[in-house]
Amino acid sequence: MEDKALKILLSNDDGVHAQGIHALAESLQDIAEVTIVAPDRNRSGASNSLTLEQPLRVTEIADKVYSVQGTPTDCVHFALNELMKDALPDLVLTGINHGANLGDDVLYSGTVAAAMEGHFLGVQAVAFSLVGKQHFVTAGKIARQIVEQHLVKPIPTNRLLNINVPDLPFEQLKGTAVTRLGARHHAEAMIKQQDPRGHDIYWLGPPGKEQDAGEGTDFYAVDQGYVSVTPLQVDLTAHESLRSMDNWLKDQ
Repeated sequence: MEDKALKILLSNDDGVHAQGIHALAESLQDIAEVTIVAPDRNRSGASNSLTLEQPLRVTEIADKVYSVQGTPTDCVHFALNELMKDALPDLVLTGINHGANLGDDVLYSGTVAAAMEGHFLGVQAVAFSLVGKQHFVTAGKIARQIVEQHLVKPIPTNRLLNINVPDLPFEQLKGTAVTRLGARHHAEAMIKQQDPRGHDIYWLGPPGKEQDAGEGTDFYAVDQGYVSVTPLQVDLTAHESLRSMDNWLKDQ
């Protein structure tokens, strides 16, 4: 088989067998050499967690498809620091997530965290999510468009991108919008139940409804039928607060 110049690493948080990651791989297979390194099971909500107290067990379950007993961040960390260390990929793409990663979802998302790890380690990274669970082909086409545009004209920012695709047929999309993160209300109350032995157990409540979802946000764009593209930065410093904080400490 002819070697392809473009090399792409794929990961996710829904697991190595998830429909979304294979739809993403299929959309890119004729233009890139694709390597999948993903958790052996669903690790949604894992955020940026790393496995530190036990070794990672990695199994190649198909050609260039690796299952990792670990988190999404573990997967990208392993791929870039070990598996592909002698020939780093040109891109790290994560997803296609089974469901939205909008607003403050990004704080918990393993899919976004996996892309963030690629960004940390110096590779341009993009996270893709389908706001639903049906039209993965649509999200795959969007991912391919982003990759092809990047090849012609590289992404013009040292940021990772968070992309959410409406769950619509491709022909019904209205376009692409560059957005900021919106925000949700707090998650709903926890659900208390009992297991068969009579012990109390607790389920996290569903995500809160949109709070900041006006024009310009990722929530608004997707609701209007647009693909939302949000550049994310890793620096969490509240730069505008540095001077007031300094003055506050000096007043002691």
